[in-house]
Amino acid sequence: MEEKKTIVVTGGTGLVGKAIEKIVNDSKNENETWIFLSSKDADLTNETETKELFAKLKPTHVIHLAAMVGGLFRNLKYNLDFLRNNNKMNDNVLQACHVNQVQKVVSCLSTCIFPDKTSYPIDETMVHNGPPHHSNFGYSYAKRLIDIQNRAYNVQHGSKFTSVIPTNVFGPYDNFNLEDGHVLPGLIHKTHTAKEDLVVWGSGNALRQFIYSLDLARLMIWVLRSYDEIDPIILSVDENDEISIKQAAELITKAFKFEGKIIYDTTKSDGQHKKTASNAKLRKYLPDFQFTPIDQAIAETVDWFTANYQQARK
Repeated sequence: MEEKKTIVVTGGTGLVGKAIEKIVNDSKNENETWIFLSSKDADLTNETETKELFAKLKPTHVIHLAAMVGGLFRNLKYNLDFLRNNNKMNDNVLQACHVNQVQKVVSCLSTCIFPDKTSYPIDETMVHNGPPHHSNFGYSYAKRLIDIQNRAYNVQHGSKFTSVIPTNVFGPYDNFNLEDGHVLPGLIHKTHTAKEDLVVWGSGNALRQFIYSLDLARLMIWVLRSYDEIDPIILSVDENDEISIKQAAELITKAFKFEGKIIYDTTKSDGQHKKTASNAKLRKYLPDFQFTPIDQAIAETVDWFTANYQQARK
């Protein structure tokens, strides 16, 4: 008989947490009890609150999504805050998992942790090969430290703590804030409110691999149940599915049936030109995994945002 699991998801009301909740609800497993936490449950940067919450919930497994996050321009302004707050949060959560003998922890990293100067495609062995891009070094180093802590917990205590590295995630329940949000949700919000022309920050030439939140959710649940390495694993669409910001903007305007002109404001930064990631390790485990086509995923996200405009984070 399969062991009963109590799975706690930190940051459970955000983009990825809501996607995991949908996938879990669509395919019930009677041996799994899922608990999705929000910032209302505890301040995870506070050690005492984190300890008390985990002692009360007694999870057997944890997916750690909670983080201080933001888009390019917020990172540029608050690198110190991103470093300190995420370090506190991650350390408190991992230590609480250790104290409460959590069997497995899956933490969520980001491709921005990779070195700024590197060869492409990047893979899991290259995380610590050099400094990250200057624009978000605070967030990046805090996320890198999770990988180091996972290894340290495993070496010293035998803990089964691991991490995933998704590429650019988007989907329903994203943060569509024009200042703090990432590029796709920001463009969706801009297009929704545009009267005539749509102004896109940057040249539009930067390249990104976008992963739909529901696809990422399916993969993260697989990692929780079946992936046994401590080393991180990149969760990404294939390399040939990388698209430019210009192509993304065109898919968004098509989904909205927007007929205005797209103007690129080249006085704004593009950030890194590209962060092409290899998903060879993922394909070794799941060669037949089918990702949602990007045009379909964007159209579904646009439909969700339009239907939930009043409640969406913006």
